[in-house]
Amino acid sequence: MKNIPVVMILFGGSGDLAHRKLYPALFNLYEQGLIHDNFAVIGTARRPWSHEYLREQVSDAIHETHDTVDENELKAFASHFYYQSHDVTNVEHYEILKNLAQELDDRYSAQGNRLFYMAMAPRFFGTIATHINDQDLTGSGFNRIVVEKPFGHDLASAEELNKQITASFDENDIFRIDHYLGKEMVQNIMPMRFTNPMVQNIWCSKYIKNIQVTLAERLGVEARGGYYDTSGALRDMVQNHIFQIITLLAMPEPKDLSSASVHQAKQDLLKSLIIPTPDDVKKYFVRGQYLGSDTTFAYKQEPNVDPESTTETFVAGKVKFNEGPIAGVPIYFRTGKEFKEKKNRIDIVLKHINNPYGQAHSNNITIVIDPTSEIYFTINGKRIDQPGIRCENLTYEFSKAEMAKVPDGYERLLHDVFVNDSTNFTHWSELKRYWEFIDAVEDAWQKENEAGNPAIAQYLPYRMGPKEANTIFESPTEHWIYE
Repeated sequence: MKNIPVVMILFGGSGDLAHRKLYPALFNLYEQGLIHDNFAVIGTARRPWSHEYLREQVSDAIHETHDTVDENELKAFASHFYYQSHDVTNVEHYEILKNLAQELDDRYSAQGNRLFYMAMAPRFFGTIATHINDQDLTGSGFNRIVVEKPFGHDLASAEELNKQITASFDENDIFRIDHYLGKEMVQNIMPMRFTNPMVQNIWCSKYIKNIQVTLAERLGVEARGGYYDTSGALRDMVQNHIFQIITLLAMPEPKDLSSASVHQAKQDLLKSLIIPTPDDVKKYFVRGQYLGSDTTFAYKQEPNVDPESTTETFVAGKVKFNEGPIAGVPIYFRTGKEFKEKKNRIDIVLKHINNPYGQAHSNNITIVIDPTSEIYFTINGKRIDQPGIRCENLTYEFSKAEMAKVPDGYERLLHDVFVNDSTNFTHWSELKRYWEFIDAVEDAWQKENEAGNPAIAQYLPYRMGPKEANTIFESPTEHWIYE
């Protein structure tokens, strides 16, 4: 598809996400011709900017992310941007926004198509959705909305937000964005599983011992202390990124690659998701907070963090399904702040088999999502200069030239929104199930807090989290592969 006609209304047009990710992604799509002559973008925020000032900000964002830029092309791109100072709580401002959108629709022949993007504080999502509906901002063509995470704070708030959004938009027009689903190696999970017989045939409980998902961050909360202290690692990372990865790893093969079929396969799996009991949470989940060092604050000393906070900066836990190709196989996850390095990876650990050589290394399949993009198979082979077995990695990786072609996650996902492909976005039925799991863990922790004895492990920065995370495995022979 080329030159898709649309007026895009970006709530949060002055924000960091728009500057770092959305404007560069839109420019790349403009250069590819996906959007070109018949599009306009209205950036909104409370700041009293002008059209020209927004265009300067857009140009700056492109220069910061692109080594070389055709200045004439950039000027033409930026000319499609308009700014409207907007208070999302003021109903009258939506009337002004509607008039500007119609004016630009006429000017650019956008055919009544509207794309709304919520790139601001989550507490305003419901307000914006409500006023899009009651002030009739939708156009006469297609109407789509993109919602950033977090989608709610728990199941009840997520259901209320979903109710507000579905008053204006059908489920098929709601794009709950998770930029991890735009990452190259996350998008490689399905092709790896379903096109390789040597992988597909072992993707079952007979051969897989466990799966481990690690999303490790090097930094602490820094300036995000105020937000993070109301969220925590479980809500911030597990409810979305980790569960999306787990679902791709555990889902049955879809009947085809259409969005409807992929989501159906996910929903079939999630019906069998085992919701943890309080005893499960105590046994198979660990929460922790990072301590300080000579050069860093402890979490409770960070700006805007409650000194008595029980919010976790680390969480490890276990997920299981009763159905699907790996039914009964434990999937362990961990994520947190101030790990030894920034790395996102998946380790599929295969069961040992009896063999005439005796000692042999575990066969594993490792998918490295960040900072590199690679898949490697750990296999056994013969030692060259002495008896015994050695461990080798067979690696699938990209060349520098190939890596240069890999689009940013936001570019990839915005492309999908424009062409109306919701495969790599979260369906409400999936999100609801994730929240049911998260709420069960949070409720168990809250009862511990209220009893005055929360089990919150303390861990030193720049390691692999608290040692207590090594105790969540079902078997004493299981351990974290990535150490």
